[in-house]
Amino acid sequence: MGKLLLLLLNSALLWCWILITSPGACSQNETDRLALVSFRNAIHEDPYGVLSSWNDSTHHCEWRGVLCSKRHPGRVTSLILRSQGLGGFLSPHIGNLSFLRFMVLQNNSFRGEIPPQISNLLQLRYLYISNNSFGGPIPSNLSRCSNLRMLNLIDNQLVGRIHSNLGSLPRLEALGLSKNSLVGPIPPSIGNLSLLQQLSLAYNTLHGEIPEELSRLERLTLLQLLSNKLTGEIPPSIFNISSIIYFFVSWNRLLTGTIPSDIGTTLPSLRVLAASNNLLIGTIPSSLHNATSLEALSISSNSFHGPIPKTLGRLKSLRWISLSFNQLQDDLSFISSLANCSNLEILSIGSNLIQGSLPRSISNLSASINQFNMPNNQIQGTMPLTLGNLFNLSFLNLEENFLTGRIPHSIGALYNLQQLYLARNMFTGEIPSSIGNMTLLNVLHLESNNFQGSIPRSLGNCMQLIELDLSNNSLSGPIPVEIMELSSLSIVFSLAHNNLSGSLPVQVGSLKNLGTLDLSYNKLSGLIPASISECLSLEWLYLEANSFQGQMPQALQPLRGLENLDLSNNNFSGPIPSFLAELSLLKYLNLSFNELEGQVPEGGVFRNASAVSVSGNRKLCGGALILNLPLCKSPSSNKSSSTKAIVISVVAGSLLCLALLFLSIFCYHKKKQTPTNASTSLSFENQFLRISYEELLRATNRFSETNLIGKGRYGTVYKGILDGCATMAVKVLNLTRRDALRSFVSECQTLGTIRHRNLVKILSVCSSIDFHGNDFKALIYEFMANGSLEEWLHPRTIGQDDGSGESRNLRLVQRLNIAIDIATAIEYLHKGCNPMIVHGDLKPSNVLLDNDMVARVGDFGLAKIISTMSAEAIGVHDQGNSTSTAVRGSIGYVPPEYGMGHKVSTLGDAYSYGILLLEMFTRKRPTEEAFGNSFNLHSFVQMALQDQVMEIVDLSLWSEAGDQQQHIKIRDCMISIFEVGVACSMETPTDRMDMTEVIKRLYSIKASYETKERRTGT
Repeated sequence: MGKLLLLLLNSALLWCWILITSPGACSQNETDRLALVSFRNAIHEDPYGVLSSWNDSTHHCEWRGVLCSKRHPGRVTSLILRSQGLGGFLSPHIGNLSFLRFMVLQNNSFRGEIPPQISNLLQLRYLYISNNSFGGPIPSNLSRCSNLRMLNLIDNQLVGRIHSNLGSLPRLEALGLSKNSLVGPIPPSIGNLSLLQQLSLAYNTLHGEIPEELSRLERLTLLQLLSNKLTGEIPPSIFNISSIIYFFVSWNRLLTGTIPSDIGTTLPSLRVLAASNNLLIGTIPSSLHNATSLEALSISSNSFHGPIPKTLGRLKSLRWISLSFNQLQDDLSFISSLANCSNLEILSIGSNLIQGSLPRSISNLSASINQFNMPNNQIQGTMPLTLGNLFNLSFLNLEENFLTGRIPHSIGALYNLQQLYLARNMFTGEIPSSIGNMTLLNVLHLESNNFQGSIPRSLGNCMQLIELDLSNNSLSGPIPVEIMELSSLSIVFSLAHNNLSGSLPVQVGSLKNLGTLDLSYNKLSGLIPASISECLSLEWLYLEANSFQGQMPQALQPLRGLENLDLSNNNFSGPIPSFLAELSLLKYLNLSFNELEGQVPEGGVFRNASAVSVSGNRKLCGGALILNLPLCKSPSSNKSSSTKAIVISVVAGSLLCLALLFLSIFCYHKKKQTPTNASTSLSFENQFLRISYEELLRATNRFSETNLIGKGRYGTVYKGILDGCATMAVKVLNLTRRDALRSFVSECQTLGTIRHRNLVKILSVCSSIDFHGNDFKALIYEFMANGSLEEWLHPRTIGQDDGSGESRNLRLVQRLNIAIDIATAIEYLHKGCNPMIVHGDLKPSNVLLDNDMVARVGDFGLAKIISTMSAEAIGVHDQGNSTSTAVRGSIGYVPPEYGMGHKVSTLGDAYSYGILLLEMFTRKRPTEEAFGNSFNLHSFVQMALQDQVMEIVDLSLWSEAGDQQQHIKIRDCMISIFEVGVACSMETPTDRMDMTEVIKRLYSIKASYETKERRTGT
């Protein structure tokens, strides 16, 4: 029986061998054909009909994209279907093509996981499946494909770690895993790939240090590790791989160390050195001139210092120099040394410490230069006339320097210029009309200079402009019609803070694609033209502080995309149109200080007290209770009911007389019962309800410790309930403290004359004598159920509860809302009050939170009323003439100029607000011991921008970052917020950001953050 089975088995094997080797074997061996059919069936998208030839009427070796072996007929050796729009899955039967050497499927739409059966392709040499949507991990058994020379999985959605067994592919020459979502460290085993020439791991989330084992890759020409989270020092031994041509480690943010001084000698073939956005230090090696083929040097956003080597001028192949955001100290003489760089296209050295004047030799730069970028330096003097010789420039940025004089007319010769940034300098004179010659211009920023005269009509020739900002100058005259007809404007059009006059041209309707229109703080007048209804893309519209008149324009009704609308400080009259409540995207509405009247709508944006302002309109009524407006009178009766009205009036009058009689009797008996320590009279108290000491004693349970809310500089605050009514907060002044009485008077005078939804409301005062015959003074406020911002930021114990059993923590959006509330209150004090008021002591303990977590600014004990718009009001003082030499406010929040004897100012409040804003999001007090005399919260945050911002953010905000996208979203939001805080807390008062601008920025940051939340589904 055994011999029979053995005979049958030998016969079967013989038959299989005959099938494979005989001339007719191709038609009978269906293995490869069936594998291709399975491959075809897994593809669901074939827009170009590539697979139409894959049918039974033709041999599979004749199918499009398929190549077969000549030595082994019918066996598939190549499958090449790049860029064919194919969509679907990669069939696991692909592993049956055992003779396959080349598989090229790049630039298609394959999805799903890479099947592990691909490891059966033992003859595979080239695997190109880049630019698809493959997900899941890299198959761990790919190391079985020991003949692989090129492995390209770039630009997919692969996840997980890089397997260490990839280091056992002995013939691998190129490994491409960039643009995926890979995590974990770089396996040191990669250093075993002795034939590797190209290593591309960029745009992942790899972390850990760069393995020193990579220095064993002696044939490496491309090292691409940028945009990961790699840390630590770049191994110095890597700079000894003399074959390296392309070196990319940018955007890891936490890589440290230096660039070796002899890099030009050790890497003589270097063409690209890209190490930007890290923590590298040291100087720029002068030896780079030995790398004679160097084309690109990009080391921006590090901490390099010292001069710019003039030896860079010897590199004739140099096309790109990017050194921005470092601490380089040099004059501009190095520009002359670059004249030999005949291929130079990009020169970017912004945000350094470059000084001196722009030399005339700037015209000697390469005729091919198209980007000249030197903002935020210390460049002085005037713009050279020869700048106009760089006729191929497409990008010119000299913002935030100290350039003076006029812009030369020769600038109009830059016919190819597309973006021009000259903002925040000290240019004077008129804007040259020759700018209109730049017909390719799409971005023009000239804001914050000293330009005078009219806006040149020639700007109407720039018909590709998408951004135009001429704000914060001294421009006068009307708005040219030619500019209003630029339908290309789509992002920003700002003429704010000038002296423009006349009406808003009817051609404003041409701005159909515009997102932001800012004409605030000018002298514009007349009606808003109805044509503004055609600006359907408007999201932000700022027309405040002009002299527009008439009723609120109905033409705004079609603008359904409006998010921010400010029409305050104009002469608008009539009712508030109800359609404003129907604009569903509206998040900020300011109608204050007009002549509006009638009932305030209650829907839409009007429901959010922190998003709407209608103060300064004395004839408004109704609306949400939080607006504190009087109730609207009911409509008067018609003539047919006049008799009934007379009867009602007579009855009402009789009842009123009777009530007054009873009230007189009550007051007489009350007066007789009042002890000799009854409340005394103060002239500023007459507007408040008078409460006696005895009543406060009962309300606070004899000022017991259980009712204690907090203690301040001049008094103690208790919770109280007055005769079973609403809860209140009672601030009892400590009259033994110096200036306590002055604080009491100041607070009464201030809070007694102002009303705002973001200010603590004072209900009453008490100026009396206690039972021991001592003077007693107290202020009675609304009770804020959620306490102070101080208690939320710095609880007395870790995990302190708010009574609900949950740890007190403020989410990012809550903090933003509170920051906006505070800024809105301060803006009201500075611009909405007449005379204006300076708070003088802004800090977390003086910010209270109501039931809805709406912030209310309180404690006006140091407030100062400024009666005139003098130097005091704008924060410019003569120290010798100052009469306010005492430092006012709280340590850490007091602006530095107060310590030098300057008077209090609105810009001092801006400083305090900036510090408060930084504290809110770092949770660090400005008085921490880590901040010495030469270091403070402002500089601490400023140094962390942009690269280390997430290292200084309050750790509790990290919990909101569930994934990488949310992490990036929060990081970008925090950078913007910190930039506002830093701008407000600048040392020089005139450099500080205005509260109106703060509100705009914060609303913009919030809108951007919430939009990203909606997009990511968080």
